[in-house]
Amino acid sequence: MENTIFSILPPIIAIAMVLLTRRVLLSLGAGIIAAAFIYTSFAPVAALKELYMSFAIIFWDGGFNAYNVFIILFLLLLGVITAFVSLSGGSHAFAEWASTRIKSRRGAKVVTVILGIVIFIDDYFNALAVGQVARPITDRYKVSRAKLAYFIDSTAAPVCVVSPVSSWGAAIIGIVATILAGQTYVESSALEAFIWMAPMNFYVVASLAIVFFVAIRDVDFGEMKKHEKLAITKGQLFDPAKTIPGEMKEEFPSHSHGRVLDLLLPILVLVAGTVGAMIWTGYQNSDQVFDIWLIFENTDVPASLLVGGGLGALTSILLYLLQMRKNETATAGWVGKGIFAGIKSMIGAVLILVFAWSLTYLIGNLETGQYLADVVTEANMPTSILPVLLFLLAGVMAFSTGTSWGSFGILLPIAGQIMSQAEPELLLPTLSAVLAGAVFGDHCSPISDTTILSSTGAGSNHMDHVVTQLPYAITAAVIAAVGYIVIGFTNSLLLALGVVIVILAILFVVWSKRTILSEKHGNIK
Repeated sequence: MENTIFSILPPIIAIAMVLLTRRVLLSLGAGIIAAAFIYTSFAPVAALKELYMSFAIIFWDGGFNAYNVFIILFLLLLGVITAFVSLSGGSHAFAEWASTRIKSRRGAKVVTVILGIVIFIDDYFNALAVGQVARPITDRYKVSRAKLAYFIDSTAAPVCVVSPVSSWGAAIIGIVATILAGQTYVESSALEAFIWMAPMNFYVVASLAIVFFVAIRDVDFGEMKKHEKLAITKGQLFDPAKTIPGEMKEEFPSHSHGRVLDLLLPILVLVAGTVGAMIWTGYQNSDQVFDIWLIFENTDVPASLLVGGGLGALTSILLYLLQMRKNETATAGWVGKGIFAGIKSMIGAVLILVFAWSLTYLIGNLETGQYLADVVTEANMPTSILPVLLFLLAGVMAFSTGTSWGSFGILLPIAGQIMSQAEPELLLPTLSAVLAGAVFGDHCSPISDTTILSSTGAGSNHMDHVVTQLPYAITAAVIAAVGYIVIGFTNSLLLALGVVIVILAILFVVWSKRTILSEKHGNIK
């Protein structure tokens, strides 16, 4: 039943269940079982074998699957860093220090958004590192964890997808190079084409503008409004009855020996170690040619994260051990407890990630993405509507499969082939539309690994993050879709970008007036 309408059933089942029940592992499990049975035409023994393979391949894919295993180990190491930063009092000290410089909730939110944009090397790294630094600040100023997760998620992939010096940029430039090699209209290099495509990514433009506006003006909708109201009025940053990935269950002893350095140094070592390892592995994989674009194209992100995470964890443990001379609560016994507590705190996130990978593997076997792509290709649509159509298709694919990389990996070559022959003037806008749609769908998907990691980095319940982010992501997507309709019919980037900016300006005026009216009526914002 590969590459048929039945191939879309497993992701629909998983997503529908997760939205209805809010039980992520149960819903992913149902999708996995459905996918295994559909793939094997409902043969029980074969389905069980496929189920086993979907999990086994995560760790062993014809050999040691370093990519997945290193990501899991990095998560566990991040949990250890979090534990020892708390044990040493670094989180508390950093929050106290930040309170003397960041004077308001607005300041805490804007700093978080800026951090998300500055740390653009990799979306996995961004989601977890920004959470570590920003959480003590946003917790202090009673910013809900759901809003923190939204800030993290909306500044991770959107920045990476338009940055040439990132793991995303390197991969996309490589794909674009193969597309440009087969046509004659665009004479730019792949790097130049990628840079030209950045302002054509209207979803990135809209989502970053909205996230900045929300940070400054505090515009909340639906579930996000409820979370923010509870945070402000009751200090309840998250629902304690729900599972929070990355949240410490262990009660650590309190003391006054913590320093800002106890939090910042492990994070700085983590960042420096990861970036250094990315450059080194990219250099080695590029036949020791020091070309920054070539390096990031060939870098080993999971191995680099593991190196950075290991160095960061060792640093956090060492800083705690150094406290033993003056901190009466610091003992050797707490070292073992801290490591165990850190690992334990990440088990929930690891399980969700493993289940999501298993479902992604089975969806890949069912060729769900290829089926959706073939539907559009065979429909023989007018070229003027292809940018918006491929934007929406990429969104549906990424939402259904939980992977933006898988979606644009399938659709970019298809879009390139169609537009090179039909209307080469729209080649770059259409490629940008695919990338924009992939990020949009990934933002909305509860089975996306980056969405899972954003929840983990923020310490937010995963489904709370998904549900609260949806209105903002859909708003940005609607604006982006209008932009792609305009550029498809006019072939004018300036006009399309101008329309997007005007819509955003009108929207911000309306939201501002709504906020003022709410404040006059005494509503919490």
